[in-house]
Amino acid sequence: MLFIMKKIPFHYNKLLTGLLLVAAMAPSCKRLIDIPANPPTQITEAQQFADSATTMTAIAGIYSYPTGSSYGSFTFNNGYLSLYTGLSGDELLPASSGAADDLQFYSNSVTVFNGILNSLWSDPYRGLYPVNAALKDITASSGLSASLKKQLTGEMKVVRALYYFYLVNLFGDVPLVTSTDYNATAMIPRTSIDSIYGQILTDLTDAQQALPKDYPSTGRVRPNLYTVDAFLSKVYLYRQEWQKAYDAASTVIGSGEYALEPDLNNVFLDGSQEAIWQLPANSQNGATTEALHFLPNYGSPAKYLMTPALLSAFESGDIRLQKWAMQTVVNVGGTNQTLYNPYKYKNINESAPTVEDFMIFRLGELYLIRAEAAAQLGNMTTALADLNAVRVRAGLGASTASSQADVLSAIQHERQTELFTEWGSRWLDLKRTGTMNAVLGVAKPGWKATDSLYPVPYPQIQADNLLTQNPGYN
Repeated sequence: MLFIMKKIPFHYNKLLTGLLLVAAMAPSCKRLIDIPANPPTQITEAQQFADSATTMTAIAGIYSYPTGSSYGSFTFNNGYLSLYTGLSGDELLPASSGAADDLQFYSNSVTVFNGILNSLWSDPYRGLYPVNAALKDITASSGLSASLKKQLTGEMKVVRALYYFYLVNLFGDVPLVTSTDYNATAMIPRTSIDSIYGQILTDLTDAQQALPKDYPSTGRVRPNLYTVDAFLSKVYLYRQEWQKAYDAASTVIGSGEYALEPDLNNVFLDGSQEAIWQLPANSQNGATTEALHFLPNYGSPAKYLMTPALLSAFESGDIRLQKWAMQTVVNVGGTNQTLYNPYKYKNINESAPTVEDFMIFRLGELYLIRAEAAAQLGNMTTALADLNAVRVRAGLGASTASSQADVLSAIQHERQTELFTEWGSRWLDLKRTGTMNAVLGVAKPGWKATDSLYPVPYPQIQADNLLTQNPGYN
């Protein structure tokens, strides 16, 4: 596991050089943080967090979206999480024979040697290093004000919690690393799911005390208090702490800061009033990597299609199928067939007329979180009101569900059609609700219950002999 930390030494001067280059190359970074004019191109460890100018440049690197930087850039930006959980579940299928790694995810036969699997594990740990370094050095700095230290520490704890939330949901027990000491982290065992969630909740409750309601920069790139509340509502939902999930979601929904975008085409744009947390998307190869994965490009057809199971989940008249799916008619053996691929992100080219941002949390999900928590608490009035807010925006009528079981089923159905190919929501929903085996056991030939967790990659076990493998894998 500590392959990343052991084999790729992030010396501080080299780390910040990369961060500064990212900030300099990406015009979007200037929107997320006020970067000082003429920042240095290379500084020593002692200087990295010595003053607000170098500190803010380093923080800009941690949030930066471009995929080409080896150091510090936001490592969930490669679209792998949405793509490969979609293939593992019932959302996506390869349009052709596909690459070997892709087919392993689609057939739920992922091996420990799968290269994409290794990225799903190692990329978050790569991203955690500069976050942990920032937390340590911001605290130790004598050149930063107490208020700036508080703000940035809160932000970095939100980012760290995000990395661990997805690590623990993809792999189960994972090593908990909060240090930058290679000697201490070179060999480290897996930490229990409950302990990882304990760290996530500690980081988020600390951030809740540190961050203000106002966003600290232009746009909604750096987390504010409502970002923390939105994240907490999701964590509490996964932990089945219904009242806490309900209360945290209510704080965000009732804040008046956010609203559902009436036009579905505007949801993922820069400046979306639905966005709670989004990064400027301006990668070195295009706009968002989701668009690059899912849309036809360079004259080639789409590589991944929506499954019949996902398509059949959309009710008649659901405009999400019209606006969030691209239709292509192909002739197969003299018969026309309509194929669909995800189309939430529409910009292949970064110079497109509309500017899309990479969405992390949005209000549509918060309504469905509160709806589920309310239903679990027996509050069907709020549950249906929140569910119907999402349905009406999709051009649908009010739900006819009435019993608690039917309302909960309707909410899960709505999550499937509202949140498809976003952050692995469908894959994780099937797992957390205990329905994965029933659904995928029918949809996926050869499905095994142990497929609900991915294996620990072979290079990580080779690097850290204290790591154990998940059940069902060799």
